Amino acid sequence: MDHFDQLPDALILLIFNSVSDVKTLIRCRSVSKRFNSLVTQTESLSLRVDRVISPDSDSDSLFVTFFKVFLKSLQDLLTNTTSKPQTRPQQTQNSPAEILSQFLRIKNLQIELPGGDLNLDKGVTVKWRAEFGKSLTSCVIIGFKSGSTATEEDVDIAGGLKMRVMWTISSLIAASARHFMLKEIVGDHHEMESLLLVDRDGEGTVVMDKEGMRECRLEAAQVSEEEGWGRIRTRTRTRTMVPSVRMRMRHVPRLMLAGGIWVEGATLVVVRANAGGKDDVEDAELALGAFGDGSSREAVLEMLKSRSYMLEMNSF
Repeated sequence: MDHFDQLPDALILLIFNSVSDVKTLIRCRSVSKRFNSLVTQTESLSLRVDRVISPDSDSDSLFVTFFKVFLKSLQDLLTNTTSKPQTRPQQTQNSPAEILSQFLRIKNLQIELPGGDLNLDKGVTVKWRAEFGKSLTSCVIIGFKSGSTATEEDVDIAGGLKMRVMWTISSLIAASARHFMLKEIVGDHHEMESLLLVDRDGEGTVVMDKEGMRECRLEAAQVSEEEGWGRIRTRTRTRTMVPSVRMRMRHVPRLMLAGGIWVEGATLVVVRANAGGKDDVEDAELALGAFGDGSSREAVLEMLKSRSYMLEMNSF
């Protein structure tokens, strides 16, 4: 008997949980019958998606879509807005849901997408972090334009209200598209306690906790078969509806960060759903929790000192 065979199952599972990488674990299944059985019991997983293929093509980028927002009725347009193809859930052999179906006891899951969803001008940075239950609970968005030699005219362009609203809407739609992609995974794995969806560009993060996933499953159980989620629903919808929200926006026209780096049009937006939008949590706690390190934290701390103003938006 091989000495490795004498190791208890609990210890091997501890090793598998430390490895966490889904592709590595799937390869481990071919080592032995024992590994093949134990790998499926791994509780902490990290899935890196190399690409997400859509069966359809959509010629409109998010930037083009949001430009139309200001030319037409916001409510009517956004009801039918589609997101970029890579955020659409796929029922292919290599979709995240199909890959993860090999694992039976997932508790903690992180998925990394190959890139962000926003088409931004050169020098513009927008980051966001959204928390979801059955729909959006809260979202924190930070945006700015980098550069050290901008003129006052450039600063005004970067700081325009129209641009800041565009950043906000684009982030909310990207977040709701990612949340929709996660619904089938949430429905398939009832033991999950935490779910994190990020991208390689560090642009956006979707977070769901145990209670949020429970809400998501309850909603799925209440819909009719025609309007159901998962394999049927993904044929007609590409994102979760964003509920009516209120937004507290802060803006600093020009801000100097550590190292003498200047940014223009620095914007911080804290979005909360009108129903269940974490009213008991201060803006500072949400913002610093979303961007707690590096230059983003520094920018957040400075913007929290500035004056804020409130905006509201209907569901779309």
